[in-house]
Amino acid sequence: MTYSEGKVMLAFEIYSLLSRDGRAGAEQMALYKADDSVRGLIDRFAHHVDCVIILAGDQMCMIPETKLSPFHVNNDFLKRTYLKSGATNADIYLLYFTVIVLFGSFYDSYQTLEPTREFIRLDDWTLLVNDRILMLMEHDEEKLLQHEKEFSYNWKQIIDKWDDMNDIKESAKKQSGNTISRLSFMDTAKRFVIDQELLEEIGNNELILTEKAKTIVQRFFMEVEYNKGILEFIYQWEEDHDAIHQ
Repeated sequence: MTYSEGKVMLAFEIYSLLSRDGRAGAEQMALYKADDSVRGLIDRFAHHVDCVIILAGDQMCMIPETKLSPFHVNNDFLKRTYLKSGATNADIYLLYFTVIVLFGSFYDSYQTLEPTREFIRLDDWTLLVNDRILMLMEHDEEKLLQHEKEFSYNWKQIIDKWDDMNDIKESAKKQSGNTISRLSFMDTAKRFVIDQELLEEIGNNELILTEKAKTIVQRFFMEVEYNKGILEFIYQWEEDHDAIHQ
């Protein structure tokens, strides 16, 4: 297909804005939606850097689709920007795990297409992470290792890292799993997700999902092509656990 110079320049201007800021406003989104040529060009530009365009509320966003994208948030950036010096891959695994649990809390363990709660508080999010890790701990080590190979996700490191943050060990269990170290890590996770424009603080320690987050969850997290069975593994144990204890 042949494009006019004007269409190419307009599409590139919008793509440049997306590359710089990760998002563009209502005016650019209107052009993207209204003009097939402009939309096609922007999509092609994004595809060449392993990104996709999503429409979220009154803005459009460009997000990385694979780890090969130059716009992908890499581990070194996460360690340097959010985690303590000396952070390891275990910290990265746990950080991503907290985000999976966060979205699951809004979407009823990923069983619904629309959010089932309006907000969450940090301490409640922390308790949900603790509950999910306790579920993982009920798997035997051999099964965890098997699933690590399947998902390229180190479940044992996640469990061990969380357990290491148990400042007061036995008494912490009686206090439902929230400790100073864990809450500190969760505050870091909150800062990361807010910086990625996936969460917004609305006061009274309440956190809500952004339109960008809702679009990403519905378009990517719900699709096996992208989550590769990780969600099923994390949440199926809940069903098995309930059945055993009935």
